[in-house]
Amino acid sequence: MRIESENPPDAAPHYLKGVNRAIDYVVLNLDKPLNLDAIAEVACFSPFHFHRIFRAIMSETLNQFVRRVRLERSLWMLSHQGPQSLTQISLACGFASLSDFSRRFKDKYGVPPSEFNLDKFRKERRHDMEAALREQVPGHRLDKLPDEGSSDDFDLTLRQLPARRVAYLRVHDSYREGAVFQAAKRFVTWAEDRGLADGQWLGYMWDDPEIVDPKDCRYDLGLVVDSIEPEGEIGAIEFPPMTVAQVELRGSIQDALRVLDWIFRTWLPNSRYVPADHPFFESMIGRPFQHGEEYFEIDVQIPVKRAR
Repeated sequence: MRIESENPPDAAPHYLKGVNRAIDYVVLNLDKPLNLDAIAEVACFSPFHFHRIFRAIMSETLNQFVRRVRLERSLWMLSHQGPQSLTQISLACGFASLSDFSRRFKDKYGVPPSEFNLDKFRKERRHDMEAALREQVPGHRLDKLPDEGSSDDFDLTLRQLPARRVAYLRVHDSYREGAVFQAAKRFVTWAEDRGLADGQWLGYMWDDPEIVDPKDCRYDLGLVVDSIEPEGEIGAIEFPPMTVAQVELRGSIQDALRVLDWIFRTWLPNSRYVPADHPFFESMIGRPFQHGEEYFEIDVQIPVKRAR
């Protein structure tokens, strides 16, 4: 998913709001039938016009977007949610059947899911993410991260979070240099104008950059609010109550990546939990980027659920 610039000149705020609603609906309902009429209704456009609007803003058709996100979700499940049958994964990702899933998977990745080399694919995606981070912040290299079984030992707590309504500003192609920082400046100004800027700020990414091409990664800057309606580029989403594995971080982007690696490589495999179907959160201590672009004070929160 990609918007060619932060504010496409031909995309009125009403259009951006509708497309963001459609994206949220698709991502949260991948296991259900998704058709143009239903998604267009969520976006508050007629199906006839919405097809053209979506393609113009997203540079891909709605069907292409749904198919891509379903395949990316299947890779995420293969990577993070432990042993599951391919039939279970195909149904959870909304494919009509295992044969449909296998056919579309092979069309995109060259082999059926039963023959897919996930480790090799993740390494290739990690190299892509390294390149994106090197361009954005010189010296932040993922190949310096500790290997599995490292001596890192972070202080992790499990927290129960209530349901939250979150106002968000979505950043497409979020590894683009300065994209998130510039969006944060706009969003903080928006919040200041409404007396909301000292609330709980969040950052969360809907895509795993070791699976999804960095240019297609979506990052939301969020602000927990009591009540807000979408307006212009500001959307709104409801997150249900959830359990999160939380680590307090005070450090750099590289430190944050070490925390994530430790949680996914060390803590989760040795716990009774698996990742839940929600993005992981950066729960900010203070406002976004209040310490600049290279030092952060956040709580890293990974939504989890009991392993079956």
